[in-house]
Amino acid sequence: MTEPSAAARALVAGAYDTHVHVAPDVMDRRIDDLDLARRCREVGLAGFILKSHYVTTAERAAVVRKAVPGVDVLGAITLNGSMGGMNPAAVEIAGRLGARIVWMPTVDSRNQRTNTAGDLPGAKPAMWGALQADLHAQGIVPDIVEVLSPDGRVLEPVRRVLRVIARHDMVLATGHLAAAEIIAVVLAAREEGVRRIVVTHPEFTSQRLPVADQIRLASLGVLLERCFTTPHTGKVSWDDLIAAIRAVGPEYSLLSSDLGQPFNPPVEDGLALFADRLLGAGFTEAEIHTMAVVNSRFIAL
Repeated sequence: MTEPSAAARALVAGAYDTHVHVAPDVMDRRIDDLDLARRCREVGLAGFILKSHYVTTAERAAVVRKAVPGVDVLGAITLNGSMGGMNPAAVEIAGRLGARIVWMPTVDSRNQRTNTAGDLPGAKPAMWGALQADLHAQGIVPDIVEVLSPDGRVLEPVRRVLRVIARHDMVLATGHLAAAEIIAVVLAAREEGVRRIVVTHPEFTSQRLPVADQIRLASLGVLLERCFTTPHTGKVSWDDLIAAIRAVGPEYSLLSSDLGQPFNPPVEDGLALFADRLLGAGFTEAEIHTMAVVNSRFIAL
């Protein structure tokens, strides 16, 4: 497996990987959170944010921080059915526990549950797809977590969640929402005082957010998350991802890995492998440092 270059390692030193999927989890993962913290310390990453589609991770993060000093591990919550959907009480508790990111629904969003877009030929499917299918086969089908009314207004439960995010100065991430939902929720979040907003992997199969929408969102001060796994697993071409970064501007892009799957590269290598790709595509060291380090620290700190 390709190793990141020393130059790439140096470029991402001090960065946070703001989107990782590691054990313990309800599906197989390449590494657990304690071992990942040790590996991040060895390669010079500042820390990472634990994402689960099904459980909160702030308590786990606190334990890892104590067990592995020198690495800043942070928790999060994703508002799928297992968390009660658009549940301000769950977000409040997560905030009090120190969770950093609140993801809008992913596997239980209307967009993800009803989207018919297919992966590109040869792409590796998302691991949660098999778990979702198993749950549904058992008749465990949570309600779709809605964010908009039929006439396109942001629902009041969503606004209540946004107010909790603002009060705890957490980060809003848009999950697997569709373009119209993302724009509406981002505008509402700004109205409710949310300071930091990330559009989750806009190139992902069920989203494929048009570049024009990405540019509009960037004009609102939002960061567009570029996940290493999206092109690495063939869900978008590297050329298309790179073109989107150039069109929107590196200053509005946030590099993360979205790694942890057993068949993918080591999690701690993701940001550096991404940096190598971007160096090869002609991005400057300063641009890559902004996307990987400056922007991730804005989210994490």
